[in-house]
Amino acid sequence: MFKQITFIGFGLIGSSLARAVIEKNLSDNVVCVDQSQDVCDRVLAMGLADEATTDPALGVQGSDLVILCTPVGVMGKVAAQFAGHLENGCIVTDVGSVKNSVIKALQPRLSNRVHLVPAHPIAGTEFSGPENGFAELFINRWCILTPQPHTELQAIEKITALWEACGSNVEIMEPEHHDLVLGITSHLPHLIAYTIVGTANDLEDDIKSEVIKFSASGFRDFTRIASSDPTMWRDVFLNNKDAVLEMLQRFSEDLTALQKAIRKDDGDYLYQHFSETRDIRNEIIDAGQADYVYPDED
Repeated sequence: MFKQITFIGFGLIGSSLARAVIEKNLSDNVVCVDQSQDVCDRVLAMGLADEATTDPALGVQGSDLVILCTPVGVMGKVAAQFAGHLENGCIVTDVGSVKNSVIKALQPRLSNRVHLVPAHPIAGTEFSGPENGFAELFINRWCILTPQPHTELQAIEKITALWEACGSNVEIMEPEHHDLVLGITSHLPHLIAYTIVGTANDLEDDIKSEVIKFSASGFRDFTRIASSDPTMWRDVFLNNKDAVLEMLQRFSEDLTALQKAIRKDDGDYLYQHFSETRDIRNEIIDAGQADYVYPDED
């Protein structure tokens, strides 16, 4: 499918995609670019790349596909380092959870010789690092592409084929719409999870120790994502500020309504609200988006 794919950033998503590319034989050559020499050495030792370097300009030479797997806040800076070294016709894509700001950061730095096809695989775990990647991460998961109107169809088709070969279902969206949808389905839940853990941390020491010791499934499962990469999520919130703030405002209004219902002993309101939200959860299960299997599970 490709003669050479360069992955810039080799964390969970980058290493998982590299594994899938190798397993499916989707590229003749795989190059790892990471700012950490230690990561480069580990990637080579694990057989996840044919070459590895800390120099983005060197790493993209000869590639017909470059995949940015860095935090979204540094994508523009990294692109400035390699943009002048891209082959004619090269496709540049990414895996960032925010799309509008990524396009604004990347497109001005890329010449009209190359094609930008932004992408977002909706998959992941709370773990990070190349050791935690696995090729099955994207199977039956959605990958959203947000190409611009001028993007060549052939480039979009090649990125679509790549993700489909890795097991993903592909959807095309406007970048602004993507950021709004992900603001509620991904970004707000992470923000709430971080907040709940922060609230527990601010409790008196004796209560805090009991919260940790007696964490029931609700607290344990809901706060799982609070152990996600803090750099990545800092950048997500800062680069999807408008959508996150809008969703946070709506959530705050709903939370206030629940506070009033509890204060007024309004059991009917609570029952109706919980019933409606349970139905939505059941729809998520029916859509196959709740059947997540970790690599160390049966």
